[in-house]
Amino acid sequence: MVHPSTSTANQPATSAAAPPFRLQRVQLSPLISRYDHVLLDLDGCVWLGEVPTPGAVEAIAALRAAGKGVAFVTNDSQLATEEYVQKLWRLGFQASLEEVVTVGGALQFVLAESFTGGSAMVIGSPALHRSVEAAGLRIVNRTAFASRADVVVVAFHPKFDYDELREATQAALRGAVLFGSNRDATFPNSDGLWPGSGAVIAAVEFASGRTVRAIGKPEPTLVQTALDRLGPGRAIMIGDRVDADLGAAHNAGIDGAIVLTGASDRATAEAASDPAPVGIAERLETLVLA
Repeated sequence: MVHPSTSTANQPATSAAAPPFRLQRVQLSPLISRYDHVLLDLDGCVWLGEVPTPGAVEAIAALRAAGKGVAFVTNDSQLATEEYVQKLWRLGFQASLEEVVTVGGALQFVLAESFTGGSAMVIGSPALHRSVEAAGLRIVNRTAFASRADVVVVAFHPKFDYDELREATQAALRGAVLFGSNRDATFPNSDGLWPGSGAVIAAVEFASGRTVRAIGKPEPTLVQTALDRLGPGRAIMIGDRVDADLGAAHNAGIDGAIVLTGASDRATAEAASDPAPVGIAERLETLVLA
C-alpha cells in the first residue's frame, strides 16, 4: 500500500490539556466482513468521470483500515496503469501500481507472448498504443502497411473515426488476428452512458465478418491477475455491470456484487441468476459500510 508522508513538521502544537485524538473506526457491513480481499471496478463503481461516487473514498479507506486487500480492476484502456494510480490519488483514494489491473496491461501481455516483432493496426487511446508498442509490435496506422497488419487491436477512444474502421476492416479481411479490450456496449460517465469498446468492436466485426477476441471482463484474466497479486483468501468483485463484472467474478470462481451507480439498474441486477450477485446496493458506500 502507498502511504502519504506522515511528517509533523508543519502541524500546529496542541494544548497539554487537549484530549488525545483517536481515529474513529468505521464498521464494515456483515457481507463485506466475510471477505479477505475486495476487487473494485472503476467506472461506475469507484467514480463517474472525474467525480468519486458518493462515499467511495470513505468506503475504500474503511476497507484498508480493516486490513482488507484491495485491487482495482478496469476494462478501460484509456489510461496506463500509472495514470490510473495518479487519478485515484487525485480523487482522494490511496493506490499503488500493484493494486491496479488494466485491460491495456493484459493486452500487452497477450501480444508479447505471440506477436513480438509483428505489425499492428490499433484503434484506441495513446495509452493503448504505448502498450502495443511495449509488447514489441510496430504500429502501422495511417500507412500503406495498415491494411496488411498482422494484428488489429480494438478499443474505445473518443476520436475513433472512419479511417480507423476502414483500415481495421481491410486488415481483418486479409487475415489479421483480432483482439479487443472488452465488449461493454456502454460505460458510465458523469453525464450518462457513453458508447463503449463493445460498440467499436461491433463495427469492426460487422464490417469484416470476423470475430474479435476480447481480453477484458467478463473473461477471468483481469480478476485472476488481481487475485494472484493479493494472495490467498476469500475475495469478492464489486462493479456496476452484471454482464462484465458479475460475469468475470463467476468465471474466476469468486463472489460478485453490484452497485447501481453505473450501467446496470436494480431490475437487471435482481434478475441476474447465473450467476446471481451476493449483494446489490445503491452505491459502493452502502455495500461496504454498516
